[in-house]
Amino acid sequence: MTTKTGTTKTGTTRNVTVNRAALGHRISYALRHPDRVPRHLVRAARDAWLRHRWPDHIAYYRAVMRSDTRADPDAAVGSRSHERWLALGAMQFDYLLGHGLRPEHRMLEIGCGNLRAGWRFIRHLEPGHYYGIDISPDILAAAQDTMVREGLQNRLPTLTPVRDLTLRFLPDAHFDVVHAHSVFSHSPLTVIEECFANVGRVMAPGGWFDFTFDRTEGKEHQVLREDFYYRTETLIALAEKHGLAARFMADWEELPHGQSKIRVTHGPSPWPKGR
Repeated sequence: MTTKTGTTKTGTTRNVTVNRAALGHRISYALRHPDRVPRHLVRAARDAWLRHRWPDHIAYYRAVMRSDTRADPDAAVGSRSHERWLALGAMQFDYLLGHGLRPEHRMLEIGCGNLRAGWRFIRHLEPGHYYGIDISPDILAAAQDTMVREGLQNRLPTLTPVRDLTLRFLPDAHFDVVHAHSVFSHSPLTVIEECFANVGRVMAPGGWFDFTFDRTEGKEHQVLREDFYYRTETLIALAEKHGLAARFMADWEELPHGQSKIRVTHGPSPWPKGR
């Protein structure tokens, strides 16, 4: 649905340069894809109603997830089919496995959803070492279904609903790995900053926080209240404001998905600035 640029070595593109919220783009897109207009109008009507009823963004997106999960839990976390759900989960798992994830690590997954990648993390980690949180109780119920389907009850994961990203109920310096896939792509900067202000406290020494986001090198913008597009330097600067070091993960761009990735550690940064 977007015009993109910025080709990687594999030919995959990640960088959105067009402002998808601009009226001109919306008209042009509708003319090129008239069959998609009715679905977008339904989504826009729902967005307007939910924004009116729940002005707070977390409450709003919890309502979005409730609606989407009732229709299809896999689609609610952004997978157009169960096969794609499996493929995206495997991609996340394989990437972290190749970038340092070990069975003895303690892992916090922010926005764990219905365990698209989480069930693989749970199976890989030592029992009791996976902690998943989500703002949606509905998707966490679907996560329990995933656990049963995959026979993971004896791995003793923790799945907890949350009201915000202050992480105030979690212990200091506990998690070696923190992971958030397709969370900040649906979050305003206030929510992202709340996470940055608190995630360093729960990360163990030498730990890291990987998150994905929708990247633009044009104007930062949002579509409805669901999709947010940020410049890499905006998120890196925001992380550094809270004493964290941030690195753009260029090799993630080579995989067949739709978002970019940044890794955050305790500062100061051991990497040069920029990509």
